[in-house]
Amino acid sequence: MGKEAGDHAGPEGPASPSRRALVQSGGLLAGAALTAPLVRAFAQQAALPDPTRVPGAPSDSLGTRSPFEHPRLSPVGVVQGSSWTPHHQLHGTVTPSELHFQRHHNGIPAIDPATYSLTLHGLVERPLTFTLDELKRFPSVTRTYFIECSGNGGRAWNNPKPEMSPQEVDGLTSNTEWTGVPVATLLRAVGAKTSGKWVLAEGGDAAVMTRSVPIEKMLRDALIVYAQNGEALRPGNGYPARLLLPGWEGNMCVKWLRRLEIIDEPAMSREETSKYTDPLPDGTSRQFSFVMDVKSVITSPSYPGVLAERGWHAIRGIAWSGRGTVSRVDVSTDGGRTWHAASLPAGATPLAHTRFEYMWQWNGKPARLLSRATDQSGAVQPTVDEFRKVRGDAPGYHFTAIRSWDVAADGTVTFGG
Repeated sequence: MGKEAGDHAGPEGPASPSRRALVQSGGLLAGAALTAPLVRAFAQQAALPDPTRVPGAPSDSLGTRSPFEHPRLSPVGVVQGSSWTPHHQLHGTVTPSELHFQRHHNGIPAIDPATYSLTLHGLVERPLTFTLDELKRFPSVTRTYFIECSGNGGRAWNNPKPEMSPQEVDGLTSNTEWTGVPVATLLRAVGAKTSGKWVLAEGGDAAVMTRSVPIEKMLRDALIVYAQNGEALRPGNGYPARLLLPGWEGNMCVKWLRRLEIIDEPAMSREETSKYTDPLPDGTSRQFSFVMDVKSVITSPSYPGVLAERGWHAIRGIAWSGRGTVSRVDVSTDGGRTWHAASLPAGATPLAHTRFEYMWQWNGKPARLLSRATDQSGAVQPTVDEFRKVRGDAPGYHFTAIRSWDVAADGTVTFGG
């Protein structure tokens, strides 16, 4: 299994004109057009006063949503090289593949899986190149992990507006069931030398993204994944294969992975020096801040939602931490003066989104809602003032401060900051 690295063609082959045309036209989801007749059939059914009187729409080759449901990735973000998950429109913890957030630096490449390859070389006994089929021949693992862009929350921190939904506030995180092969398995296959302390991961997109990863992380739980939620990766999330580093910042989870080079020190590439370092109030910068800290966000009630009447309402949201399991989530309905323990209906999975819920009896008066997560390490999500004291006014990355939502007397909900 695997070929000598020097004997294999390059990791990225030519894309077919039809695939490239789809990418250039923004038609990565063009397959949805095939379901247009079914969508129309559903719409016609929905217009009937009594659907029990008429046969329903036929089955189709691709499942479609109800015409009454409209979750979408943010179109504004797509133009800017990112798109956000609509958390306020989702349930549970697993993000549908097509609604997984995207972040890319020079467009989404079209890579033919038949010509894809991954090369491991550097400080190894035997450099090898693996095709996608060869990667799939290794024993696989399936795990549910979140990925979060280190810039998640920056838009709401730098330019907060009342008319921001959870999608715009913290939509650069998603939670997926991933399937792939442990990097440790491949490192054993090539005979990684003990002098190798870091691994340089390189992507096959036009940005040629590179990040240095400590070999300890690669050996502990890193994966080369080729499937999400039971199907092949979506193009915007790394098809045919990507690196996954559970709990670490998304930029390091290099998509369209084509090369792993075992090296003795970090490469100090652009993405780990001038970018993806954290400026601090004293004028210095924090480098290699890989782990994503504990965080939470209320997804309901939130903008653009409205509480239709007084009475009991469920305050729901998600919490996560790159340091392990979320151990507790507290909710405040009075701007942080008092806190109440929320329930975790589905329990907590390490390094994954955790759903929380708190039943609240609204009396019709203005209220400010907040959530505060705690993880197994004892770390507690900071207030805005606590966060600013440590990180400054323009931290750049790793925004973890507590979020707030304001409920007006008429039931309208807006983002409070």
